[in-house]
Amino acid sequence: MEDLNSCIPFCQRFWIIKGKMLCRKIVHSCVKCFRMQAASASQLMGNLPSLRVKPARPFLNCGVDYAGPFLIRQGGRRSKTKVKCYAALFICLVTRAIHIELVSDLTTGSFLAALRRFMARRGRSHNIYSDNATCFKGANNKLCKLRKMLNSDTFQEEINNFMTTEDVRWHFIPPDSPHFGGLWEAGIVS
Repeated sequence: MEDLNSCIPFCQRFWIIKGKMLCRKIVHSCVKCFRMQAASASQLMGNLPSLRVKPARPFLNCGVDYAGPFLIRQGGRRSKTKVKCYAALFICLVTRAIHIELVSDLTTGSFLAALRRFMARRGRSHNIYSDNATCFKGANNKLCKLRKMLNSDTFQEEINNFMTTEDVRWHFIPPDSPHFGGLWEAGIVS
């Protein structure tokens, strides 16, 4: 009988209860084995907006944000008085080119002046993207009021050319989501 048992392999003579689960437990508790079997994570990226992918002239579609405050000297080189100012950063969504305008304060009027200087230098933008800052909301409201006033019959004849050059569509990112404006936020950091 002993000769017969010696011919039969060990795995056929004895059955280890829950042997597969025991082997898994040993392999998964081994740090080296666990690291060797690690699966690499694949990140799914969302599609870029069509405005970022289609070729267009620089600053036809742009994003805007404020940086600052900065202290600058008012007057000449030897002036001791310092004034707080901000930088309005306009970034092209296609080429990622950056245009910086100096702004004296955070009011809507000063931003509109910076927007006029930007458009005089870089050309009219069809789409402007920004966060929900109050100066940007105020600028959008003033431009909409100007558009409504200019579209009325009394002003239509006089200022028709001006209206065609100032037709800007403003897009705001959702509230409390700064990751939507990552392109111009990266420009602020740099």
